[in-house]
Amino acid sequence: MTDHTPIEFTAAEETRQFLAQTLQEKQALLQQMKLDTPPLERAELQLEVADIMLEIAEPGMPEAAWGYAKESFLLFMEQSEWEGAVRASDTLYRTELPAAVTALGNGLWLAVTYPIDPELSIIMLNNLIEDTPATSDGAAVAAATAHYIADLRLQDEKRESTMFLTSSMLSKVAERHSNVKDQSQMNGWMMKLELNDPEKFLPRMAQILEAIVEGEWWYDKEELRSRLPVQ
Repeated sequence: MTDHTPIEFTAAEETRQFLAQTLQEKQALLQQMKLDTPPLERAELQLEVADIMLEIAEPGMPEAAWGYAKESFLLFMEQSEWEGAVRASDTLYRTELPAAVTALGNGLWLAVTYPIDPELSIIMLNNLIEDTPATSDGAAVAAATAHYIADLRLQDEKRESTMFLTSSMLSKVAERHSNVKDQSQMNGWMMKLELNDPEKFLPRMAQILEAIVEGEWWYDKEELRSRLPVQ
């Protein structure tokens, strides 16, 4: 039998070296930025640095990545760039530091409230599903919200393919939550948890986010609601 370990090690080492070199280059670019650099340009570069740090995954990198990503989040918020702020929240969540769940909650509120890229909103909701105990209703509400967002914000083929994905998310949550195996059980489960009515499950989604964040909101929600696009 041929031993492939040396080749795999070399590939992994090459990847690590590539990431380390890229990180140095990005950090050098950050240092060269002038005070009048557009905030969004700085925010994007800092977020790239944070993401690379998380890929390298060496001791101390999550903490450093948090600093870069949190500053990016604040810059995006200052510029009303909600999608960028949600991406920064996703990076903060992936650090797995103690405040990661707070970051997830802050990003999720923006992802559900503002009409950003629905695929990003669904990624954030899936983060919540993965972070929620199997028997908790929270994952069910998050999956229903993801399905609703796909239906509401997408059109044509993109809508169809994404709703197939969110339907799969719902089915997986239903199976782990209540051992749902077929469509008849699924219909009953959805009705029991009131997941067919957004007027009922969206307020529950808001309550879940309040519980996650525990008052540590990084922005004024009421002020942001006042700036929502007119439907």
